[in-house]
Amino acid sequence: MRIRKLTGALAAGAALLAALLLPAPARAAAPASPAVAYTNPLVNQRADPHIFKHTDGYYYLTATVPEYDRIVLRRATTIQGLSTAPETVIWTKHATGDMGAHIWAPEIHFIDGKWYVYFAAGRADDVWKIRMYALESSAANPLTGGWTEKGRIATPMDSFALDATTFVVNGVRYLSWAQKDPAIDTNSNVYLARMANPWTITGTPVRLTVPTYGWETAGHKVNEGPAVIQRGGKVFMSYSASATDSNYCLGLLTASATANLLDPAAWKKNPAPVFTSNTATGQYGPGHNSFTTSEDGRSDVLVYHDRNYKDITGDPLKDPNRRTRVQKLYWNADGTPNFGIPVADGATPRRLSSANFPDHYIRHWEYRGKLEANVTNLADSQFRTVTGLAGSGTVSLESANLPGYYLRHRNGEVWVERNDGTTAFKGSASFHQRPGLADPAGVSYEAYTAPGQYVRHFDFLLRLQGAGTTQAKQDATFHQQ
Repeated sequence: MRIRKLTGALAAGAALLAALLLPAPARAAAPASPAVAYTNPLVNQRADPHIFKHTDGYYYLTATVPEYDRIVLRRATTIQGLSTAPETVIWTKHATGDMGAHIWAPEIHFIDGKWYVYFAAGRADDVWKIRMYALESSAANPLTGGWTEKGRIATPMDSFALDATTFVVNGVRYLSWAQKDPAIDTNSNVYLARMANPWTITGTPVRLTVPTYGWETAGHKVNEGPAVIQRGGKVFMSYSASATDSNYCLGLLTASATANLLDPAAWKKNPAPVFTSNTATGQYGPGHNSFTTSEDGRSDVLVYHDRNYKDITGDPLKDPNRRTRVQKLYWNADGTPNFGIPVADGATPRRLSSANFPDHYIRHWEYRGKLEANVTNLADSQFRTVTGLAGSGTVSLESANLPGYYLRHRNGEVWVERNDGTTAFKGSASFHQRPGLADPAGVSYEAYTAPGQYVRHFDFLLRLQGAGTTQAKQDATFHQQ
């Protein structure tokens, strides 16, 4: 193997040298979490989406409908298939009394051989007297089976309560939800309790988070919509904050899976939001999320709603256009989730990891294409594969956080630059996507305007060069993630 010049700080150089000394088979391994391919939005006018992947081979989707009057459910064998799957009304609001208005945020779970749907509802004669309720079905197919009302999920405080979710850590089932405490000046806070059965909590609930940061109190003082994902001995709880307009965003709590989760001190709140509106991609108010896994079970998928415009006329709750969206959830080197940005509508972007440096990704830095590890600004390393600007069976790689900017070569270097509409630019930003030169499971990019020349890394910068040697083939091979 030829020796490369190591650049950067001494620590970074040592890490790169260690990577170079790894045996080739270990460095050329295919990614453990391959690319997923979805198209957004998944479903229009469906807010607070919850997707549950069941052992029967189906994904189940439920969400808030803009009329706030019913609970709907659809299923498909793929996540994208939910987009066009028939939708069934499994329950309708009561004409009078409890459960008669504001049917919000349903979630579907399969517990001990039965289906449960948690949801929030107001009274027909007091629409803001919102409490949490549960439905149960023993049918194999919850779209066709009957549902039994298990009644209200009671909490010690008889106050505004919504967004119930459930999860299990170390064999213990918990319920988390949002509720208003009349004793403090907030709209809602996030709580946690153990469960005696799927519709009953037990013991004394604890309050995990109160909205205090500016990003949690814009418009309204809100912490709501908890959702849990576990990885590497950690429990991560995302939650939504602020008003349901463009200020809506996601925060994150973290605890050790071995900690006493009913001790609020066991949870650490991230001081900054982890998922926010993005003007460049045209996505506003992302929030009320859930998590699922990809069809092959190897990637985590973030499910959420947002709008594709910022300005709303009147009450945001009366605006029907929150859409269900999905995109891959990535993980940082330290084991924390990286939500990235709400990606543009259309095909979801991917990352491109080096075949011979699997922890290094193509990214742009000051518009220069390079290879780098630990890219915590995730969107710098995400590119959408689109029809080549030059056509003729080519592809172009569009930046996720700079829509309209593409990887292109000039003077033997690879940059991310804005499409100026010229024939020269379109040609230099178009590539023939080939099976990986060093690994057919990967991809290599041959220049449309320079046959035999490939995008490759050299000294961790992207260049356009020939790939006639074994080393060059490795340098020009990438895995989509």
